[in-house]
Amino acid sequence: MREKLYPGGAFEEPKELASRAEEILHENDMGGWTKASPGLYPHQWSWDSAFIAIGLAHLDTHRAARELVTLFDHQWATGKVPHIVFNMEAPPDSYFPGPEHWATVAPDSPDAPPTPAPTSGLCQPPVHAMAAWHIWEVAGNRGEDILTDAHGFLETLYPKLFAWHRYLATTRDPEESGLVTIYHPWESGTDNSPRWNAALERCTLGDQPSHPRPDLKDTDPSERPTEEKYYRYIWLVDLIKSVGCNEAAIYESHPFLVKDVLFSAILVRSNEALLEIAEVVDAPNEERSTIQEWIERGLQGLEQCWDPELRLCLDYDLWAAAPLPARTVGGFAPIIAGIRNPDHLGSLLEVLESTAFLGEPGLRWPLPPSTSPEDPEFDPKRYWRGPVWPVFNWLLWSSLVRAGEQERAERLRRASLEQIASEGFGEYFEPFTGELLGSDNQSWTAAVVLDWLAVSQTKTEEST
Repeated sequence: MREKLYPGGAFEEPKELASRAEEILHENDMGGWTKASPGLYPHQWSWDSAFIAIGLAHLDTHRAARELVTLFDHQWATGKVPHIVFNMEAPPDSYFPGPEHWATVAPDSPDAPPTPAPTSGLCQPPVHAMAAWHIWEVAGNRGEDILTDAHGFLETLYPKLFAWHRYLATTRDPEESGLVTIYHPWESGTDNSPRWNAALERCTLGDQPSHPRPDLKDTDPSERPTEEKYYRYIWLVDLIKSVGCNEAAIYESHPFLVKDVLFSAILVRSNEALLEIAEVVDAPNEERSTIQEWIERGLQGLEQCWDPELRLCLDYDLWAAAPLPARTVGGFAPIIAGIRNPDHLGSLLEVLESTAFLGEPGLRWPLPPSTSPEDPEFDPKRYWRGPVWPVFNWLLWSSLVRAGEQERAERLRRASLEQIASEGFGEYFEPFTGELLGSDNQSWTAAVVLDWLAVSQTKTEEST
């Protein structure tokens, strides 16, 4: 599939870049899972591990599979995959809120997994089926023994993936809208985005004690969420904890209930991967039909969130019964999902290429700021309020390829590799200066680099 879909064009120094990416994943390897970064993120994050598995597949498909299996060992009884599995060897003051604060164990949280390592009570976007299918595709080029091993991996993981997607399609969408409801901005993956401003500001906060900010120890405060925002984030965590992470109780009274279009788009795309996996493992026809229904429902739900004025897809606040206007990369969700409306695809590509995003003349590289420079909430350094994120660029790149936009995808891939080769394997980057921000030696940045470079290598081999 890669040879036919992905454009070529070898990067100038792929060997050096690939070697450093491999080193970073090795340095952050904890045995059966990979920490997100050396210092700032010492635990296992859910969607980080999915992206990491995509990169690891090019090094060792068995180790890539283990990354996902280890994560799903901590799946909740509801099917939820927690957004953090805590590393109990990490220093207690290295991350907040840590395992002591969450305390998601029985009897307080009866659905939590009975595993030694505690988890958070939130979740993150479901990239996992995409990663599992990617491992299978890569294994297909590595010989019969590896392919047999990968088949066993899919057979093991498939029922867990199905339970995960069923949880998102039912518990997180009782309205059957096709859109996933999130309980906290952290569940979106785009934690500090202006996407959530109106929904957060509508919440009436209760008392909140002071809390530590270990994220500010080695990181400039200008790059991180403000204290006011962080206060709200911890307040929402405590509300979720207070009901034992009980989904019914949360849905009845929790003040932050938002239909997340980017999360929902990723679910659509992952359901397509899950359907492919279901065919490989010969899953029951009823389950395959259910997955197809989830795909159709998700595409219809995203279509309902189209904003003709901004020409973007907007999140929806359930309590306010209103969309959440913001010009962010989340608005390109329909591209991620595989939009079928050609008019909307054309509009999205025009907005992407406009001065609101890639066409902004001051950009160091033509890469999309996480929030448009034309949005009043734009901040070029602050977490998800302006910086460029390689991991989102990978999502957008791979989606453009699927949409038949190979030239746009190739420009995005090359610019992303140039940025990282120049500045390092950062968590995110200042869009105008290119400065590395947040955490350095970020695992998922290394992982997507390996996948981008594998595309170059495949094309180079074809031409020789």
